Amino acid sequence: MPIRLLVVDDHTLFRRGLIALLAGDERFAVVGEAGDAGEAQRAAQALQPDLILLDNHLPGVLGVDAIAGLREAAPAAQVLMLTVSEDARDLAAALRAGARGYLLKTVDSEALAPLLLRAVAGESVVSPEMTGKLVAAFQAASQPAAPAAAAADPIESLSPREREILSHIARGASNKEIARALEVAETTVKIHVQHILRKLGLTSRVQAAVYATARVNRA
Repeated sequence: MPIRLLVVDDHTLFRRGLIALLAGDERFAVVGEAGDAGEAQRAAQALQPDLILLDNHLPGVLGVDAIAGLREAAPAAQVLMLTVSEDARDLAAALRAGARGYLLKTVDSEALAPLLLRAVAGESVVSPEMTGKLVAAFQAASQPAAPAAAAADPIESLSPREREILSHIARGASNKEIARALEVAETTVKIHVQHILRKLGLTSRVQAAVYATARVNRA
């Protein structure tokens, strides 16, 4: 029994030329053709081909986005991309979606039939021009994610004077006592305290005291 093919390509001239090429090989039988994704899905469901040759540039949708629907319509069929797109993202998307391989339309006509036979047999086939991109994409996906940058310690945003005032707050000193110890106006201390709370994301002196005490204990 010849291998039953469905050819999906919106360029009529290329599609007919490919069909004519395959018609000369008794190992293949083109049972259907389609020019868009919807027509391809209906044909796949009706014909249940062994292999679907799928272009990536179809009207209104990318071929890689049609793979899932085609595989659902014809579960036993292998899907093989045959396209001009050399975009590594299209290659990766096609393989993730379950395509058996990814061939460029520049493939030599004599090399095409053996590649189709390998795809039907369950082998993954990729044009040599895309192999390097496939390896690069795999290596990029295999790289461990860069560790997230450690969040900046809020206390680093405090000025030396603000840190000094925070240490007094941790000891329970009032604004008046801090002002006397630092020989500054009490209003100045009050402003510094407001800045400290804002920078540390706190809402009260009690929270500031707890925060500072915890810092000391961790140290």
